Amino acid sequence: MREVAGRTFTSPRLRGEGSGRGLADGASAKREGEGGSTIALFRRQPLTRPPSASRPLPAWRGEVARALTLALALFVAALPAQAQLRGHGGPVRAVAVAPDGRTAISGSFDQSAILWALDRGAAIRVLRFHESAVNAAAALPDGRFATAGADGRIAIWAAGSATPARVIEAHKAPVVALAASSDGRFLASASWDGTARVTPVEGEGARVLNGHHGNVNGVAFAPGGRIVTAGYDATLRIWPADEGPPAVITLPTPLNAVAAAPDGEIVAAGADGSIRILSAAGQVRAELEVGPTPVIGLALSPDGARVGAATIGGAVAIVERASAKALFSLVGPGLPVWSLAFKPDGAELLTGGSDRMVRRWDMNTGEHIGAVAMTRPDDFLAGFKGNRGAELFQACAACHTLTPEDGNRAGPTLHGVFGRRIATAPGYNYSEPLKRMDIVWNAETIAKLFEIGPSHYTPGTKMPEQTIPSREDREALVRFLAEATKPR
Repeated sequence: MREVAGRTFTSPRLRGEGSGRGLADGASAKREGEGGSTIALFRRQPLTRPPSASRPLPAWRGEVARALTLALALFVAALPAQAQLRGHGGPVRAVAVAPDGRTAISGSFDQSAILWALDRGAAIRVLRFHESAVNAAAALPDGRFATAGADGRIAIWAAGSATPARVIEAHKAPVVALAASSDGRFLASASWDGTARVTPVEGEGARVLNGHHGNVNGVAFAPGGRIVTAGYDATLRIWPADEGPPAVITLPTPLNAVAAAPDGEIVAAGADGSIRILSAAGQVRAELEVGPTPVIGLALSPDGARVGAATIGGAVAIVERASAKALFSLVGPGLPVWSLAFKPDGAELLTGGSDRMVRRWDMNTGEHIGAVAMTRPDDFLAGFKGNRGAELFQACAACHTLTPEDGNRAGPTLHGVFGRRIATAPGYNYSEPLKRMDIVWNAETIAKLFEIGPSHYTPGTKMPEQTIPSREDREALVRFLAEATKPR
């Protein structure tokens, strides 16, 4: 919590909400409404005749066949892109689009990144490397992508590879923002360890930017090689391209994100629900209230003319930067929208949120591209209303699912956990210390976990430290898990 000018703000980036359906390794993410290939609708088994009966087709038939083939190709090319890209098992925390606009990457609370083919609206590959939530992503000019996670690491992915081409041990705490320099030579990262870093994409060494008091939530490259950082300490800091102290601008609210325009202007996202547009020198030129809840995501169109601002309440405003006027709002399911990215031509915006989807928006109309489903995730716990164990499990629901179709999130699925050896849930990236333990989960071991705490019972775990002091509450949780996780 932070109190600024008599108001108290809770950092939205500390929240881990959402439930989801995971995508198993090697599986394809499906598009909304996908039931099969459109091309398949036009396929027919070829008509065959004995070789002795074969004869050449008349010339006019060949012309007709070529015309039909061309018509079919034009029809398929004209099909609208899908409005939603499904595949993640948790909130989508990061989105980035390649410079050619053909591919995008998304990162999620479920520890995975997904590479998407935007022309087909389908997943190319699920990328699993990070040991915690994937909070940030950036596109490099040469077509590579970078991802950063709550494990403090940055991974650089080459096209066609399922493993990182390079791993940078960047920070001692979660990385929550990532930016690439225009020439692709450097990555800037912002972290909850109180620092930002500028790291060469190739080569060693990093420039460490110290000065913020607390979480650094945003980072951007400004023209001329300057770096801009935004912190929960309500300061915006503009760092020179070379060594030297930053210009420090104190704003009236904690800051959650920042973006820099090609002309040097800066846009900052506030926990008070407003965005502020500043000059290249840091003077506030305009302020616009986006909504009543914190702004947690920002994106600038490639030409800098438009700002996309997303809130924890689910509102996304498209703002004309020059006039600081809202042009229109994007209407979604009302869940937090964590990330945004424009395509290179500025005609389309991708958003990622707590509905576990990447949504696609037409920037000319403000409407979804293609068919949509305005649904919230199913609430499995609704069937256990009034159950004390279910109430206790609410604290675990951000990281763990209970049903087979929901898969892994930041933690492994608990479906079938009773009788399962520790660190053996399929598709989950466990820490090495847990893999070496000799624990089988049952009523006794689960109760013990919450009696003495994860760090004592399972040293080396990524699970947040929490205990349940009451024996009756521990027993209630165990009874609930036994019922909710049993195979059906």
